Amino acid sequence: MRVDLLTKEYPPEIYGGAGVHVQELVAALRAVPGGPQVQVRCFGAARTEPDATAYPEPATLTGANAAVRTLGVDLAMAQDAAGADLVHSHTWYANLAGHLASLLHGVPHVVTAHSLEPLRPWKAEQLGGGYRVSSWAERTAFEAAAAVVAVSAGMRADILRSYPALDPARVHVVHNGIDAAQWERVEGRDLVRANGVDPDRPSVVFVGRITRQKGLPHLLRAAAQLPPQVQLVLCAGAPDTPEIAAEVAGLVQELQRTRDGVVWLQRHLSRAELLEHLSQATVFVCPSVYEPLGIVNLEAMACGAAVVGTATGGIPEVVQDGTTGWLVPIEQVTDGTGAPVEPDRFVADLAATLTEAVSDPDRARAFGAAGRTRAVERFSWDAIAERTLQVYRSVL
Repeated sequence: MRVDLLTKEYPPEIYGGAGVHVQELVAALRAVPGGPQVQVRCFGAARTEPDATAYPEPATLTGANAAVRTLGVDLAMAQDAAGADLVHSHTWYANLAGHLASLLHGVPHVVTAHSLEPLRPWKAEQLGGGYRVSSWAERTAFEAAAAVVAVSAGMRADILRSYPALDPARVHVVHNGIDAAQWERVEGRDLVRANGVDPDRPSVVFVGRITRQKGLPHLLRAAAQLPPQVQLVLCAGAPDTPEIAAEVAGLVQELQRTRDGVVWLQRHLSRAELLEHLSQATVFVCPSVYEPLGIVNLEAMACGAAVVGTATGGIPEVVQDGTTGWLVPIEQVTDGTGAPVEPDRFVADLAATLTEAVSDPDRARAFGAAGRTRAVERFSWDAIAERTLQVYRSVL
């Protein structure tokens, strides 16, 4: 079986959870004895890895809307998928490539949903009219796909709510995973200190891109209510828009005027640095208002960090309230933004939960140990590869 896996992100050009998922899934599928030949087709600069082909944006589309440039790449990817037995696309960036390849070459198209355009309306700030294009591309691909893979049961519910024309029997749950050998607790502290964090003080650590869905402004407002000795460590960069970048920068500056120990690391951190920050964290925080699953929570758990997460999307499928961490309740508006109905209440609940977590470090360490066990036992890539192969076989 030859599977052409179509994706925007692939090493070394990875900036989010979908890229991590693709990287790990490809490696796991290729490691299955007698498994498929996996040909990766991705965006960007040429790759040196065998069976990985990259596609730059067409020069003729230079200056065009970002969504139009994306579709230009999709056309080339679809053409080159000739000879595949099945195509498997990830994120809207590659969904239309998969749909067109299916039509062109007469093969099944499997889609993995990492997020949904109808639930990210703030992307209109970033793409303008291109958001309508990306939404059309996603809907077209999903409704025609032979199978749709949701990375959580919460995501499956969102898919069926967003695209009611889909046959529920075609929507399968295959969770995201974690390489527990790559993500584990380390005892080093030098890199943490070099980044301005005191490992002897309690700390709340956030890792993520600066987007509306990650809820960073809510966290920054909640942090003002934390005990004064608690540090806030933000490993946050790659803002979606100048507007969200300016909002976050203003909130960080305001927080830094009223308390010390607010550390903002905006550059891309090495794995070694992330391992130290996650290992030394008193608690990891995921304040997302939209999170289909959240690989970052699995990474933190694998490093032995207790997690405080919003009770939304797929987060409750990863974080067990009272066992591996704490879930913060949220009532959300239904306009697709996921915004809290009562933002002040959500901020207060987040602050109270974080305060509870950092005030009992022994309990946090016990939750962290339980989280490591859960990540290893329930979210291995070997199991995820086998479940993915089952989806492939079902459509072939």
